[in-house]
Amino acid sequence: MEATKRKLSLGERWSATRPTKTVVFWSWVASIVVTMIIGFTWGGWVTGGTARSMAATTGEEAVVKRLAPMCVVQFKHDQRKDQKLKGLKEIGTYEKADYVKKQGWATMPGEPEPDAKVADECVKLLMLIS
Repeated sequence: MEATKRKLSLGERWSATRPTKTVVFWSWVASIVVTMIIGFTWGGWVTGGTARSMAATTGEEAVVKRLAPMCVVQFKHDQRKDQKLKGLKEIGTYEKADYVKKQGWATMPGEPEPDAKVADECVKLLMLIS
């Protein structure tokens, strides 16, 4: 009678495996590469330069958000604010920031020139005033 060969289970085959150093090395390299690809594409990892750029942008946006209400306060101190607000609402979208800069509302104390980003944000706030 012929002996029947039984099929080895996955656990038995795994225990019998003896990988070479080359196989272990390239498996290690491949897992590092896959980890980096997943980390930088889906994991939210960024390089130091990108992190610095993001921090600078966030800082600038925060400063503009804090200065825009000061622009509105300067608008409210204007003697002819009602007429100027009406004029602001009548002009085109692209001229509104220039109008705010010309009025001096976007010029912060201690600064020689008006800030364009503050003027843009100030226009958004002024458009909410009815």
